[in-house]
Amino acid sequence: MKPLVQIEQVSMSFATKQGKFVALRDINLKIHEGEVVSLIGHSGCGKSTLLNLIAGLTLPTEGALICNGREIAGPGPERAVVFQNHSLLPWMSCFENVYLGVERVFGAKENKARLRERTQTAIEMVHMGHAASKYPNEISGGMKQRIGIARAFAMEPKILLMDEPFGALDALTRAALQDELNGVIQKTGATVVMVTHDIDEAALLSNRVVMLTNGPAATIGEILSVNLARPRNRLALANDAEYNRCRSAILEFLYQKQIRKAA
Repeated sequence: MKPLVQIEQVSMSFATKQGKFVALRDINLKIHEGEVVSLIGHSGCGKSTLLNLIAGLTLPTEGALICNGREIAGPGPERAVVFQNHSLLPWMSCFENVYLGVERVFGAKENKARLRERTQTAIEMVHMGHAASKYPNEISGGMKQRIGIARAFAMEPKILLMDEPFGALDALTRAALQDELNGVIQKTGATVVMVTHDIDEAALLSNRVVMLTNGPAATIGEILSVNLARPRNRLALANDAEYNRCRSAILEFLYQKQIRKAA
């Protein structure tokens, strides 16, 4: 199967007052349609930098990134991004925030009734229909993130990029949204690349976990396949041998192999 995203021999450097800083080196990765891939590693290992490269928000110093057969030369509607900060416009209602994204992508070829239908469907998919008319300051952080996810999915991107989308939330809200996202992935067959610090989140949501070495000059250390059928239930997985194998493998990489190298 032809990969949706190809990352070929990518390196990323930044100019600083102290000279050149090499954030990433020799990154090679293929992401296939319908896959959920998590990027995990210690702080400073370039996870968000790699996500920004896929998003086209920055361009690599060396190498090439290809999405859907075209080289990534900047942002595009086939790649939607959900940040830790929900990025909702405060003067617009939840419905209007989602509609804005839908109109940008489909406005030139669809009528307003169809655009509104798309918007409402996306809001209902994340169980936020009851809050469609509310403004961001009237809803909780978890609800704002739901709307951000709805806006991204409503644009029907080829790939959804998520930069620690639940990192600022409390543990219970985070767990609820992880389950919500799992359900949406199951329903839509979405392709997702997600940056996370959460080992349980990576094992719960992913088909593969890409583990990055410590920075600077971070690269891919190991790639772990998560062989768990969907849909996934976090309570049922608590005692699942494959789930616990994956958790242990990520823990070993992060807290034995990488800590030992850093010591």
